Amino acid sequence: MPNFRPGLSGQLCARMVSMSRTSKITMMVVCDLLALPACFLIAMILRGGDLQLARSFGPASYALVTVVTIAAFSVSELYRAVIRFIDQRLLSFTGAALAFAILCVYIVLMVMNEPRFPRSALAIYWFVVFSYVVISRIGLRNLLRAQAGRRTARSDAVAVYGAGDAGASLVQAMRHSDEYRPVCFFDDKRALNERTIAGLRVFDTVRLADVVKSQGIRSIVIALPTAPPERLRDIMQRLGQAGVAVKILSRLVDLHDDRPPGRGSIRELRFEDLLGRPPVPPRLDLFARCVRSKNVLVTGAGGSIGSELCRQIVTLSPQELHLLDHSEYALYTVRQELCARFPALAIHAHLGSVCNGDLVERILREGKIKTVYHAAAYKHVPLVETNIVEGLRNNVLGAQVVASAAARHQVETCVLISSDKAVRPTNIMGASKRIAELIFQAASVRHGAQTTFCMVRFGNVLGSSGSVIPLFQRQIARGGPLTITHPEVSRYFMLIAEAAQLVIQAGAMAKGGDVFVLDMGEPVKIVDLARTMIAMSGLTERTPQNPRGDIEIQFVGLFPGEKLHEELLTEGTVFPSEHPRIMRMKESALRPSVLETCITCLMMACETHERGTIESMVKAIVAEYVPTSPIAPPDIVVDAPAPSLIKKFVPFRI
Repeated sequence: MPNFRPGLSGQLCARMVSMSRTSKITMMVVCDLLALPACFLIAMILRGGDLQLARSFGPASYALVTVVTIAAFSVSELYRAVIRFIDQRLLSFTGAALAFAILCVYIVLMVMNEPRFPRSALAIYWFVVFSYVVISRIGLRNLLRAQAGRRTARSDAVAVYGAGDAGASLVQAMRHSDEYRPVCFFDDKRALNERTIAGLRVFDTVRLADVVKSQGIRSIVIALPTAPPERLRDIMQRLGQAGVAVKILSRLVDLHDDRPPGRGSIRELRFEDLLGRPPVPPRLDLFARCVRSKNVLVTGAGGSIGSELCRQIVTLSPQELHLLDHSEYALYTVRQELCARFPALAIHAHLGSVCNGDLVERILREGKIKTVYHAAAYKHVPLVETNIVEGLRNNVLGAQVVASAAARHQVETCVLISSDKAVRPTNIMGASKRIAELIFQAASVRHGAQTTFCMVRFGNVLGSSGSVIPLFQRQIARGGPLTITHPEVSRYFMLIAEAAQLVIQAGAMAKGGDVFVLDMGEPVKIVDLARTMIAMSGLTERTPQNPRGDIEIQFVGLFPGEKLHEELLTEGTVFPSEHPRIMRMKESALRPSVLETCITCLMMACETHERGTIESMVKAIVAEYVPTSPIAPPDIVVDAPAPSLIKKFVPFRI
């Protein structure tokens, strides 16, 4: 029940609201029984000019007109309406029902040829009664709303960004809410500056900071349902300078001028709103082709991408789902989640490393696996760069084990999850993913007749464990600073759901040896993303121009092996796929026998723990690899390459 102000009117409103529905209807009918005869009397006086005409009709006529009118009110459902939320539509329907009832009376009088009753009095009666209904119902509605509108302390002053139709509808709906108290509009259109829309002033965005401070605005709701992501990102950065929380109107269909905003119609701004492009929807005919009624294995099932893959797969009716991960906690967590959602599905969790050939062979053999999604990999560039031996062993050897086992057990489809860092790599992580791609390409050449091998190349995945988003969230929670390697660094971004859907669809479209890449629009500058996240948190950036800001952004320099700008495509040939937003590539590859020898030599080089030797062997396999000068960790000594091993590697350079 709304919180009313103490006083006679407040007590009266509170009592009316607390009455039972039957009591409210009874009270309205009683009031109408008293008021409608008076309306008929007024209509007769207006028609005749005095009381003489009104006196010529007895009580039966007044009672008959009152009964007909109340019947019309009942048909229009006027008595079923909640007075606080009564609207123009209901009043219009009531007026139409009353007009129809009066028309029926008029026809009856004509048929009966009643000479005494003036026909024009019926039209006057309609105007008098409709005026009574509007005045009584709207007056009571406004009284109830005025009392309910005495906001409690928790009702925050909000502004609406966008003074169009959506913004006006939002303000009307907010007026019935105890959560929001709209105070003004902001809009970029100069023609609307200082105008009044829906009872609120419109201010130009150049006055944003001053108006927010003077009006005590706590949050701003963006009411631009059709705004493209690029504009949303620009708006967010401007609103961030005002230091207010920002929300977005996402469901215009939920707004009504007679009720509070629906649940979900106003929500927090999410990262996917700022991608700079609309999300890529999956093609349903491709989605389940490699999953439905099949036994599926996901390696790295406890990771960000692996776990989302599993969530998507369980909705596509697989026969069995097998999970493989070396992290006990991650494997336990994802299995518990999936079993809770789909208790009837057979879900098998396997604890161990993807480099364990015997384990992978046993899973494929005993599980009769038909589809493999290979997501297990080390992907954090700085960690892999300072732990190159383990990074190469896990990413390269793991891919080799999975590809060999998949071919041996005649798996139908085997999909590798790769990275944009595999394109002209400058770090060991990217080079290891490119070698994994080469392994799957070689497997496709050798075993393509029985197993379809393909690769999917990702950009940065928003919200994944390796994404910059969780890092910025933790840094903001600590009060900053936000650390960025370089002011010009930019990355492609995609959603976790998009990444998982891309993997599943790629397997359905693959013909063997394909590399699939999602059209991810334009890259996003990381510094812009950082400023947007500060604004989304209701904070301001601390700069020399704004020394009292909340969060500082610091540039710490590029990490070893880090690029300013990532790439998704090489000079390979690009083909369209069955999905309009997914590209297929064919890239150059090494002969399977040469690649196998090179990988054997690479694993031998890893045994030496000599960085120069290892990098030389990586370069022999991935000619585009151009390492930067890394910072050697304390436990690894970087020495000159061993001459004997260098001589071995020379013949395998491409």
